[in-house]
Amino acid sequence: MTTEGFNFIDGSWVPALSGRTFVRCNPADPTDVIGVFPASDAADVGAAVQALDKGAPEWAATSPERRAAILESAAAHLESMGEQLVGELVREEGKTLVEARNEVSRTPANLRFYAGEATRATGLTYPAAGPNLVYTLREPVGVVAAITPWNFPLNIPSRKLGPALAAGNPVLFKPSEITPLMGQRLVEALLAGGLPPVAIALVQGDGGAGAAVTDQPGVAAVTFTGSTRVGRLIHGQAGPHRRVQLEMGGKNPVVVAADADLDAAAALIVKGAFGLSGQACTGTSRVVAVDQVHDGLLERVVAMAESLRVGPGARPGVDMGALASAAQRDKFLDYVRAGVDDGARLLCGGGPVTVDGYDGGFFVRPAVFADADPGMRIVQEEVFGPLLAFQRAGCLDEATALANGTEFGLSAAIVTTDLAAATRFAQQSRSGLVKINQPTTGMAMNAPFGGYKASSSATFKEQAGASMMEFYTAEKTVYLNPVP
Repeated sequence: MTTEGFNFIDGSWVPALSGRTFVRCNPADPTDVIGVFPASDAADVGAAVQALDKGAPEWAATSPERRAAILESAAAHLESMGEQLVGELVREEGKTLVEARNEVSRTPANLRFYAGEATRATGLTYPAAGPNLVYTLREPVGVVAAITPWNFPLNIPSRKLGPALAAGNPVLFKPSEITPLMGQRLVEALLAGGLPPVAIALVQGDGGAGAAVTDQPGVAAVTFTGSTRVGRLIHGQAGPHRRVQLEMGGKNPVVVAADADLDAAAALIVKGAFGLSGQACTGTSRVVAVDQVHDGLLERVVAMAESLRVGPGARPGVDMGALASAAQRDKFLDYVRAGVDDGARLLCGGGPVTVDGYDGGFFVRPAVFADADPGMRIVQEEVFGPLLAFQRAGCLDEATALANGTEFGLSAAIVTTDLAAATRFAQQSRSGLVKINQPTTGMAMNAPFGGYKASSSATFKEQAGASMMEFYTAEKTVYLNPVP
């Protein structure tokens, strides 16, 4: 079935002002058209921001209890659509059924978590002379622009729209052009939950529409998840007077110590590297193993990678679905060639896969490289695909140094039974997320999320924690003298 998609601006579902459209197809079967969606430009973005700015006072004046109830109701609506969303997510993005069910169940849980934040935006009082009172208020910051990626097209937007709306901000939502249907479904759920149309706008389109968002002076804050290259452009466009929250690339390592259980280490490495077809910002892309265990671990990981079943995500038993687009497939193949050209040893995978009945699907075999040196592109650059590079270290301290040896610092893991070694690694790792005996992927929804170095703007954390709601609210200090 083909969907006719729209923007949502000023309370109406509308096409792009230019009339231009784009087509999104199933990455497992490019002949299967998901839908036709508006190819928006600066004019559509400007109209959306103008409408949101006009309606901002109404949403800001809505009681916290009412905002919380709307998010709760939207969560219930998403749950009622569960199986439909699972099927659409698999078809639009290429996820497996298991991965899609995890995301579809996580999204309403996120909205419920942020519903509680609506009633917790409290201020402080301060000692003052005489009968005077000094206190702070936390108010909505204004129009929030949420620019989100395609790899978790329900989960990640819910982590941005949820707290922004809970704080009383109207939201301009610009989803990825790879997953426009999921963006539309999320907005539909919020409206079904009772969200006033003045509080939300949906603008579909490619990176040009996203760039137009930060050109709008009416946007008070931008929250973005995506590549480091685009994040840096957004940061430069936004300037010092607007808030920017950026979660960007990763080159996430797993360090394996000499005392590690190699079967357990291999299992968590393969899960982190090849889950979601390697298309997760926290996905494992490097393994740094000490000499004593390197060869045995490498052998196990290669065997497990070769055993993974690649195919359409809707097929039961598939371990790894299609890459999300032709561009993703071509990028992956380019990095495989770069690894070979730079002198790393390709031990398995790295090529396209033909699946019966799905000719033209963007399927590839997961690649594992050995003898990867620190200067190689497959060690330094984010691939965002199922490619894993092994590095060898003489000791744990050298392994930690190699793990830290990129411009990124999103997620890092260590496999060890030595508590002291694990603690030392957690202290020395230059990553915002450290996992001990766990994959680099998979985060608790009630814990802060964010990276170091080029993986983040290093300002406000996402997902949870005090700084999350600080991003979506402005602090005002009030001095009250009861006697004029």
